[in-house]
Amino acid sequence: MSSLKEKTVKGVVWSSIDRFSTQGIQFVFSILIARLLLPSDYGAVAMLNIFLAISQSFVDSGFGIALVRKLDRTEKDFCTVFYFNIVVGFFFYAVLWLASPYIAVFYEIPLLEKVTKVMALTFVFFSFSAVHGSKLSIAIDFKTNAKISITVTFVTGSIGLLMAYNGYGVWALVIQAVSWSLLRTVLLWLFVRWIPKWIFSWKSFKGMFSFGSKLLVSGLLDTTYKNIYTLVIGKVFSSTTLGLYSRASGLAQYPSSNITSVLQGVTFPVLSTIQNETERLADAYKRFLRISAFIVFPLMVGLAAVADPLVRLVLTDKWEGCIYLLQIVCFSMMWYPIHAINLNLLQVKGRSDFFLKLEIIKKIQGVIILCVTIPMGIVVMCYGQIVGSLLSLVYNTYYTKKLIGYGYIAQMKDLLHILIHSLAMGVGVWCIVQIFDSLWLQLVVGILFGAVYYIVGAYFLHFEELKEVISLVRKKGKN
Repeated sequence: MSSLKEKTVKGVVWSSIDRFSTQGIQFVFSILIARLLLPSDYGAVAMLNIFLAISQSFVDSGFGIALVRKLDRTEKDFCTVFYFNIVVGFFFYAVLWLASPYIAVFYEIPLLEKVTKVMALTFVFFSFSAVHGSKLSIAIDFKTNAKISITVTFVTGSIGLLMAYNGYGVWALVIQAVSWSLLRTVLLWLFVRWIPKWIFSWKSFKGMFSFGSKLLVSGLLDTTYKNIYTLVIGKVFSSTTLGLYSRASGLAQYPSSNITSVLQGVTFPVLSTIQNETERLADAYKRFLRISAFIVFPLMVGLAAVADPLVRLVLTDKWEGCIYLLQIVCFSMMWYPIHAINLNLLQVKGRSDFFLKLEIIKKIQGVIILCVTIPMGIVVMCYGQIVGSLLSLVYNTYYTKKLIGYGYIAQMKDLLHILIHSLAMGVGVWCIVQIFDSLWLQLVVGILFGAVYYIVGAYFLHFEELKEVISLVRKKGKN
């Protein structure tokens, strides 16, 4: 038990350093680059997201998770996945190369043909290092991963900024993405030092594919759904509108997705070791759920409250169109960690069949909401995402109750006090922001007020989550 806690704490420490240092550096560079480029430049790259993301899903095919979860994995398993990834990576690069003229015609932007051919190199490079990344996760070696990510992000961010400054426009974003994938692959090979043998086992492939294939289908559904908005917005509206939506969505994802990724990345390999101990597993998930909400809820509500001064100061007024979209998307993304933790349980328990069923149901629902909201405009489409997120909570918690007895009602009861406290904080911050004329005062005072109100309020209301977070920070310090 103590060994498990120690691994978890160390994993959280280095995963947090990795995620937040990387995202912090990436955020700074993205802001600097966004000030130099136009929304339409970001929109052009975003148009390719659905094609690149679907191809990327096939490259991994759920085998990375299958390797991490498999307790009796062998060298034969690693080699089999490695060669499978490479074959699929080159196959889909060829597919996108051939499809690039048609993608350009679909969006009526000729430049997209060349952009597609270059951007597709990202998942070719990824195919050569996916197994190396899985090895770091298996070893719970987030320290090495942090070193690699921070280095790659700084170097490639500098490349993108230099190109944007020199007037390369959309190509600054393209080369930044490709160089990120290439440099990360090189560093993973240098740090992990695993050389694959000339082994491929059909038995090993079939064994992992039986688990990974369901995650592949689930991933394809999720990826398609996540990117269908960019596809529709880019086709129905314009590259500028898509650029504004992409920037709003990207800003909203920073606090929500990053914190969730830290917890997921650490908890999955750790909790996979106790997958057969139901009570211990249930207790751990309850704690992760409450701590995630305690951190993410106020960040998302607070971000919505200070969105106006934040966007105007950081991105300049040319991005004004994304302010209201950002505020709406925040209330959709605040539920992301709750979704992710519930789905993570299904992977730990090896129930990829349940995972797939949920994805099919949620994506059908999502497409219906999208079709209904498209004629009403981009703002209503964003509101539709909130509706979809809230409905999905009911589905995602169904199997959690079945597996560990922790369903929707129980989870909402555990999170209600955090939600109410976060919303109250958000209202206070919004009111404070209206008092000042200076954008800098609006932003700084709003953030300080929100942080003090939330922490002090949680202390006097005796939130157990605050105590657990403080305890975790102290353990980090000791380690």
